[in-house]
Amino acid sequence: MSMLGIKWKLHGTGKSIRPGHVVAPDERLAWPLTIGVGMQHVVAMFGATFLVPIITGMPPATTLFFSGIGTLLFLVITRGRVPSYLGSSFAFIAPIMASQQQFGVPGALGGVVMAGAALALVGAIVQKFGAGWINRLMPPIVTGAIVALIGLNLAPAAKQNFDAAPVTAVVTLATIILVSVLFRGILGRLSILVGVVVGYLVAMLRGEVSYDKMEAAAWVGLPQFQTPEFHVGVLGLFVPVVLVLVAENIGHVKSVAAMTGQNLDGVSGRALMADGAATVLAGFGGGSGTTTYAENIGVMAATKVYSTAAYWVAGVFAILLSFSPKFGELIATVPPGVLGGAATMLYGMIGILGVKIWVQNKVNFSNPVNLTTAAVALIVGIADYTWTIGDLKFTGIALGSAAALVIYHGMKAIAKARGTVAEPETEHAGLPPEAKAAAKRSPKKR
Repeated sequence: MSMLGIKWKLHGTGKSIRPGHVVAPDERLAWPLTIGVGMQHVVAMFGATFLVPIITGMPPATTLFFSGIGTLLFLVITRGRVPSYLGSSFAFIAPIMASQQQFGVPGALGGVVMAGAALALVGAIVQKFGAGWINRLMPPIVTGAIVALIGLNLAPAAKQNFDAAPVTAVVTLATIILVSVLFRGILGRLSILVGVVVGYLVAMLRGEVSYDKMEAAAWVGLPQFQTPEFHVGVLGLFVPVVLVLVAENIGHVKSVAAMTGQNLDGVSGRALMADGAATVLAGFGGGSGTTTYAENIGVMAATKVYSTAAYWVAGVFAILLSFSPKFGELIATVPPGVLGGAATMLYGMIGILGVKIWVQNKVNFSNPVNLTTAAVALIVGIADYTWTIGDLKFTGIALGSAAALVIYHGMKAIAKARGTVAEPETEHAGLPPEAKAAAKRSPKKR
């Protein structure tokens, strides 16, 4: 049982958390409390996970089913050491929508499967050789650029939905903004879900919601499964997603390690393999690609409960919900205006996450290699440059990601050979100790 990560010790009396302590991944509270925390995790992931299939036209119930299955698979493969919920990855939105236009839903699912298989392969390599090579291949300037351009590439899709019902979209967006600053704790972290609910109510009052399909659906039934088709033409769309998923997963493992005080470097590869396997499974059945969820990190930070038992409850609860076609059709009634308001925030957040990577790692943009890498990659991604070679079609995300990698490593190699770049890659990285101290002492301008 311990090999599967389902053997938990009771934390204290199981009724409370000792002061200054956290409920570790291999511990649990009493089952009633654990079930409550697990259901809270489902609520936390709900808004974001459902937005992906709604935006891409995939069946919401199927996505929920595979997110639950993927979560349980993740817990087994990581042997219960990494608490995480696997929800829909926003990084898949752009490639799924682009591939659907050319190859339909089956072609998009084939791309999801290939991305998952590539991620699992990367995980196997990381488990064998460590993650150092990833950091060398994708330093912060490259990772940040790729994450940013994936989010900003979706701006036209957000505008299209926004224009469909501007009033509803504005109310949805305004609610998300206000809730995030008006409330603390879990409610503040669920600002997107609250915004979608409020926007949905406004859309109902404005007659923008249709319940025809929901009324015809059964209360209990199987999710709608679909099989993939494989086309070489989608490779260029989905390969960049793998780079983002690698960054997200490793970041998640590091965050959990920091919060629990445990060294989880030894399971980074397993986490990547688990997410890859879950994504492959979802692609073969009609679900969206998965990733570890920051929303659930917020729940853990708020509750101090990192028990994987709560995630087993969350996974099972998600699977049970997916067996209600009526529930799935209800989720699918979310109108374009609500999606436009929420997507304006979500896509922008993805873009800013890339900027956050630069800021946290103190990327120095006085260095021409960093500046050029980011500048070219972002324009290629935002403008959605396209390059077609036979059956292969490379769009802005693929070309922008390739540009970031080629420009960074190419310029760095040339500059090193010529000795032409004196600026450090990170701020203060190349300064002597006295200069670093002086920089810290210097007063900030107000």
